Amino acid sequence: MLAIGGYFAFVAFLYLVQRQFVFHPRSAHPSPAAAGLPEAEEAVVDTADGARVIICQVPPRGEKPVVIYFHGNAEIVASRAERHRQLTADGIGLVALSYRGYMGSTGSPTEDGLLRDAEAAYRFTTSRFPSSPVVLWGHSLGSGVAVALAGRHPITKLILEAPFSSTVDVAAAMFPFVPVQWLMHDQFRSDQRIDAVRAPLLIMHGARDWVIPIRLGERLFTLAHEPKRFVRFPDGGHDDLDRYGAGAEVQRFIAERGQ
Repeated sequence: MLAIGGYFAFVAFLYLVQRQFVFHPRSAHPSPAAAGLPEAEEAVVDTADGARVIICQVPPRGEKPVVIYFHGNAEIVASRAERHRQLTADGIGLVALSYRGYMGSTGSPTEDGLLRDAEAAYRFTTSRFPSSPVVLWGHSLGSGVAVALAGRHPITKLILEAPFSSTVDVAAAMFPFVPVQWLMHDQFRSDQRIDAVRAPLLIMHGARDWVIPIRLGERLFTLAHEPKRFVRFPDGGHDDLDRYGAGAEVQRFIAERGQ
């Protein structure tokens, strides 16, 4: 009886604090220059439900595309300043979204809220840079946001880094003895949404990723339409793929024509 009671108490605890596992908002708000991206400017965008989210933008040069970037659950836009600087060095544009609750954006993060934030970022991008091709890049939690947006709007290419099939699958890997599919509020069902995506797809995943197992990225890849490419980094983890050439893979993928 004690064991049964302890189990249900643990499940109840998980249910009550579940969003603290999924989202780790950080309030730090360095300026683009302080973060190491002095060429970027910030803009504040209103979402459909009244939140105000911060966007870090670098305009594209010439006919270059613009990348809408969705960061991971424990990051802020400034966390990837070096990556963004390398991405934009040859003229590619950037719109990096700071989710609600993160880095000065108002509100509290939920799946529905993040998808509304993404819609606002897409509207901003297509209105500010109407002639530029749009590429989506989502890392970790941001992959779920990117897949959802890519299934609803025309884009040129989709890049998913350390993606999951769903956050339910991630939680089930962590807590296989808990019926998480019945308990989770924010399930980010990329496995159900990827069928609506028709843009060329690049998935990158580290074989040593202990946060989101590579098998979940492989599962999502199996469900996706062609054209698609899966790049496996044998020594890569969850946050370190730039060390193994992820930036170069992205640059090549964006530059490719005829897909």
